[in-house]
Amino acid sequence: IGERAPKERIYIELPKKYRAVLSKFYDLDHGLFITDLDPYINEDYVAAYFKPFGCVTMCQIKNSPGSSKDRLAYVRFSTEAEADLADWAGPHFIGGTECKVRRVVSPKGTRDCFHVFSVKKNMKTIL
Repeated sequence: IGERAPKERIYIELPKKYRAVLSKFYDLDHGLFITDLDPYINEDYVAAYFKPFGCVTMCQIKNSPGSSKDRLAYVRFSTEAEADLADWAGPHFIGGTECKVRRVVSPKGTRDCFHVFSVKKNMKTIL
């Protein structure tokens, strides 16, 4: 990745057609960013929930900034196709609660930290 990669992990939500362009500059991890999780759900449960869609290589849950109840999760898959399949299979009810799931990519080789950016408009000016 070299010097261009950010030091903290950034999760980027963008249309599939732009992931190919981004992958020319960075090696990407593919995963899902999940919100509205039940506060009693743990990482093993979330990983087991997504296992039928492919090889889950990482699952991390954190409390939302400013709230001890709201929880966020990141689930990483071994391939882009597995992450796409898991995303398309929604809506997702994890532990009986409907969760919001967003398909994200992240440059490899960075520390895990929850920063999500959604890029949907004016992609031409960004790339």
